[in-house]
Amino acid sequence: MELRQLAYFVTVAEELHFGRAAERLHIVQSAVSQQIRRLERELGTDLFDRSPRHVRLTGAGERLLPEARTVLAAAERARAAVARRTVLRVGTSTGLGAHLDRVLDAYAELAPGTGVELVSAPARERTAQVRDGRLDAAFLRAGPDGPEPVAGLRAVPVWQEPLMAALPARHPLAAAPDVAVADLAGLPLGLTERRNHPALVDLVVGACHDAGFTPRPGPRTGTLQDTLATIGAGASPLWTVVYASHARVVHSSRVAFVPFRSPGLALTTVLVVRDGEGDSDDALAAFREACRKPPPNSDDHDH
Repeated sequence: MELRQLAYFVTVAEELHFGRAAERLHIVQSAVSQQIRRLERELGTDLFDRSPRHVRLTGAGERLLPEARTVLAAAERARAAVARRTVLRVGTSTGLGAHLDRVLDAYAELAPGTGVELVSAPARERTAQVRDGRLDAAFLRAGPDGPEPVAGLRAVPVWQEPLMAALPARHPLAAAPDVAVADLAGLPLGLTERRNHPALVDLVVGACHDAGFTPRPGPRTGTLQDTLATIGAGASPLWTVVYASHARVVHSSRVAFVPFRSPGLALTTVLVVRDGEGDSDDALAAFREACRKPPPNSDDHDH
């Protein structure tokens, strides 16, 4: 049994799709399938129930999954124990803006001998990579009730992320000093699918319901950049939300970013680490300290 086979198994178990697992692992699908088959032959049992319509864990696969994660985490800890830490691997996403610059500057002072490798990936993949040791930590955004608990991981709140409304620059509300969610009831809302960002979608849709309306879905776009381009084109009025710090670095004469009226909308950014790590890991402890350092001449209330 090889660590590589266990890593492939865990990835397929999380995706329940061999193609998506191969994309995550940056290898061809046939290589994933081959290694899983070898692992199954060695164990003498099927780990996945495969059909043209679905991939599911068998009972043996469900029993192996937590053990495989434990083995992979132990292997990573063993490597870290004998290797001098030179790089901290941190999962990120778009929109961290000035916060990330601040953290990296503070970390460079606290741990000058350790570099930071930033890895951009969807939230679910960042969580999985922290859990199996491929990342040392990851930034995630959580709703009012915090992130969904994940066995073996700990989430440390690091800052609040206010949201702003993005509107066509020619819309009457674009010149307002702030906007109430109810003011946007007549416009379609362009948001990512919930599976991509449950905390954000739940927060915004919930705010609309609290304001007395159900938002009309706008046209589907692939990315926030695509949504902003659609808003700026003005062919069909549309609104979305962006983090305040991201809005500060987006320059568009066709899109206006307007704060939400008090109390506003905000998400909490957390730093996710493996349970029990960060106390004995000096590099990770320093990174957590860097996250907590306030920016100069600021109350740190942006995203």
